[in-house]
Amino acid sequence: MSEAKNGVFSSDEKAFSQKEYTELARALISEKYPEAAPKAFVHTYGCQGNVADSERIKGMLDELGYEFTDSPETADFVLFNTCAVREHAEDRVFGNVGALKPVKTEKRDMIIALCGCMMQQPHIAEKIKKSYPFVNLVFGTFAISVFPELMYKTLRGGKRIFEITEKNEPIAEGVPVKRDSSFKAWLPIMYGCNNFCTYCIVPYVRGRERSRKADDIIAEAKEIIAGGAKEITLLGQNVNSYGKNSEDGINFPKLLKMLGELDGDFKLRFMTSHPKDCTKELLDAMASCSKADRHLHLPFQSGNNRVLKAMNRGYTREKYLELINYAKEVMPDISITSDIIVGFPGETYEEFLDTVSLIKEVKFTSLFTFIFSPRKGTKAAEMPDPVPYAEKSRWFTELLRTQEQIAAERSKKMIGKIYEVLIESETKEKNGLLTGRTGGNINIDFPGDKELIGTYRKVKVTEAKNWLLSGELV
Repeated sequence: MSEAKNGVFSSDEKAFSQKEYTELARALISEKYPEAAPKAFVHTYGCQGNVADSERIKGMLDELGYEFTDSPETADFVLFNTCAVREHAEDRVFGNVGALKPVKTEKRDMIIALCGCMMQQPHIAEKIKKSYPFVNLVFGTFAISVFPELMYKTLRGGKRIFEITEKNEPIAEGVPVKRDSSFKAWLPIMYGCNNFCTYCIVPYVRGRERSRKADDIIAEAKEIIAGGAKEITLLGQNVNSYGKNSEDGINFPKLLKMLGELDGDFKLRFMTSHPKDCTKELLDAMASCSKADRHLHLPFQSGNNRVLKAMNRGYTREKYLELINYAKEVMPDISITSDIIVGFPGETYEEFLDTVSLIKEVKFTSLFTFIFSPRKGTKAAEMPDPVPYAEKSRWFTELLRTQEQIAAERSKKMIGKIYEVLIESETKEKNGLLTGRTGGNINIDFPGDKELIGTYRKVKVTEAKNWLLSGELV
């Protein structure tokens, strides 16, 4: 593919832009569905980065003339945006794709597409090619910006298309976005990762670190704010690496300050941070930025230095605790969350207990915890792993109980206090309760009119059951 121009990439010997491919594909779709707009179903697995990618794909589908449905059975186009981080997520994808076979048999014109991190792995794409012949289109993380071209070729030729090659292209700007929420927005600031943690597949499926230009990020943020968003979450596989080796010298702390100076009633969040690149400069920037929520998601994965080294994490337990203590010093109200892997290959029970002790010392607000899942192509997948899964599960349960006690203690201390929350939705039970999230990323349920969804309100905590909080509007 040739160089990006005017926000879109050019492709094949005719050098069509993606805008031209959009027009060509839209004409084919209009001819195929002359009476009513076709329907698209898009389902996303995995991280917020995948959600942001899906919003861009839906923006392009909207330009192609599709409407959207919540049911794959009623759709003319079905897309699964996949995740490769855990084996369980991959199994769900294969199961859901297989379930579409009888639907495709009855609706022969249905287009089934798979994209995302799973598809960027050649062995997965080959499995789809051989075992799921009814899938029409497969593309990886580097081909999202050329989706109109892929759709045009799928519609025109009827041949199966597999586009999983890694492309060292500039980031495509100007891609349309159809956001899932009117008041919350995902804003990618960089793509890829250079860390190569031994357990992680992300660098292999997302490529090397590439930062967007600050001007492009600021421009998109202004559009989001003008659209009424109350919360903007900055995204990157490692947001702390933003701007490394950039010509303008704008690093992540400087970018955070620039975004915090924009006019508007909104708050800023960001994820995911890597401890080896988290600096006091960033923590100071958070502390001085009134629009930055007091929430830091800083995955530590293990509390044992030998295990951290085997993971290739690039920091020690002591360094991590130094960052946490400084964050608490400059932001006494900071809420800290983290990720943990239990049962990394070769980890002993004594080393696992170092993780438990770190949890007790930091007193995290909440944790995302996982039992080690080997990923083909990573170094950890080849390491000796003598501890049985049943034993790892016992460790996992011990860790959860420890965190539950910490969360219960924290929740009790919140009773009687008032917090500003962004009201996000009705509760799943739809029992007359709304749920809102504090700046520290803690949910509170309370009675209220659903017309309040998407606004900031003050809520007083009245009851705490473990980590579940109930309150009332002030």
